[in-house]
Amino acid sequence: MKKWVVVAWLGAMSLAGLGAPGWSQQNQPLSFGVIIWRSPTLTAQFWNPILRHVSERSGVPLQLKVAQTGPEHTAMVRRGEYHFLYSNHNFIKENEESGYRVFARSKEDAGTGEIVVLKDSPIRSLTALEGQEVAFPHTAAFYGYHLPMDALLRKGIQVKVHFAGNQEGAMGQLKAGRVVAAGVNAEVMRAFAQRENLAYRTLWSSDKYLSLALSALPSVPADTVKAVREAFLKMADDPEGAKVLEASARVLKQSAPMRFVAAKDSEFDNMRKFYRTTLVKVELQ
Repeated sequence: MKKWVVVAWLGAMSLAGLGAPGWSQQNQPLSFGVIIWRSPTLTAQFWNPILRHVSERSGVPLQLKVAQTGPEHTAMVRRGEYHFLYSNHNFIKENEESGYRVFARSKEDAGTGEIVVLKDSPIRSLTALEGQEVAFPHTAAFYGYHLPMDALLRKGIQVKVHFAGNQEGAMGQLKAGRVVAAGVNAEVMRAFAQRENLAYRTLWSSDKYLSLALSALPSVPADTVKAVREAFLKMADDPEGAKVLEASARVLKQSAPMRFVAAKDSEFDNMRKFYRTTLVKVELQ
């Protein structure tokens, strides 16, 4: 049975008069898939207002569709079950045949994976993690599992792995003292620590990678993609759009609101290279 959550999006918004090229009001909303970093509730609180604005400006009704786990999200990307996507799971070599086409990304979207411990932890090096319990989001997490685990494997360090379901789940296990360290996305960790008043230290940090891309399935009409793309790119400069981005940033206590810029597939080549050489076995459903 497919496991995913469709999150209510626009309420009673009327689409009369919007009429995006290549799209008609008779069509069902197009699904918008988002990578699993946080709980479904936080994901919806952050993304639904953004999608509402993009839908209104573009004339293309978008509906947030959230898988329950990271591996399920990966499988849905591989099967092409999202019309639009904000993720990096389309860059996994096994998923490239789905053909998602990058059209935008977040402006300051170069991130790192980290291995972190609580500030007062006696652990001061990666070698001290040998045989210890370490939390990771899930088997499909690029920043939170693939990058940190690859670093551990290359140093010959074996740890007891605990999968928490999502990024903040791993951070919650660290906060609760159930594990001695966690593999995390650095940006998500900073926001979580600020929101939860958690003091932590970074033991290891990866090279920088562009994080997530806005992509479209090849079957989505070009005019429809163009309308959605333009709405995202113009959002931060639109007074109403800027307010929406600022409100969403407050939900996660982000230091600055998101701003979307045009992007292309080649900007993510280093991520594809990582997946060709990693020592981590990428598990797919």
